[in-house]
Amino acid sequence: MPLYASIIWKSCNLRWKVVEALNSIWNVLNIPLVSTKEANFSTWTLIYIAFLFTLVLYISRKTRRWLIKRFIQEDNENIGVWEATATITHYIVITIAIIIIFQTAGLDLGFLALFGGALGIGLGFGLQGITTNFVSGIIILFERPIKVGDRIDVGGITGRVMEISIRATTVVTNDNIAIIIPNSEFVSSRVTNWSHRDSVVRFQYSYGVAYCSDPETVKKTLIEAALEHDGVLSSPPPSVRFDKFGDSTLNFTLLVWTIKFSQLPGTLKSDLNFLVYEKFKEAGIKIPFPQRDVRVQMISDEVE
Repeated sequence: MPLYASIIWKSCNLRWKVVEALNSIWNVLNIPLVSTKEANFSTWTLIYIAFLFTLVLYISRKTRRWLIKRFIQEDNENIGVWEATATITHYIVITIAIIIIFQTAGLDLGFLALFGGALGIGLGFGLQGITTNFVSGIIILFERPIKVGDRIDVGGITGRVMEISIRATTVVTNDNIAIIIPNSEFVSSRVTNWSHRDSVVRFQYSYGVAYCSDPETVKKTLIEAALEHDGVLSSPPPSVRFDKFGDSTLNFTLLVWTIKFSQLPGTLKSDLNFLVYEKFKEAGIKIPFPQRDVRVQMISDEVE
């Protein structure tokens, strides 16, 4: 046999073996794992569904992040609105994709009733918490009691909402600590949202001065100190309340409005304290410390 004929024969023989091996693998993958009148669920079906679902999930997440960045650049004031819209769209796309993937895999949607029954039993026994958080996440995304960018207080945790997912919400405190809170907490517990309607918030800071101080001078000085800070709004303007006559001080409360420091009340308080201290020194207003007078009375013993 000529050399080239031998090479062709060996090549054809190798290709035939490869085809046979692939056919064997294909036959193994197509062995039904679950069979019904409507469809057969095989290993290949499982691989096909898992691959397409992973691909759809990856593309959907990338698209969601791209849309959020684009919308935020155009409308930075409504970050929460765009976050919620993108998240809801993300889950709608995944739901539609699941239906299409199952149909293209040759599975009738009625076939899902088998898995739905098993899933229902699992939810009833061990997944109540996950189900509750899932439903709560849907409620949060539609009703929007909180949104990304809001400053909230829930369960003693105060911070800024950074991400709302279908199961939990990420809140970052002023110490840059990320806390993952189950969504059910926002539905079943009392939540304080400092920026629910808008990002303008009011803070109150208390100051005590000596009794010899003139209240009108104190009021004027506190307002001047507040207006010198670039984070305090001039409209609504800052105001001062004369709260009460304390044991050692006249007690006042400075009320200021801010947008820039709505997420950093402690920083604003510190800045204002520095300004108020300097202003009080210039105006001759004293900040007293508690004093107590002790009187000693000597009683002589009478000797009978």
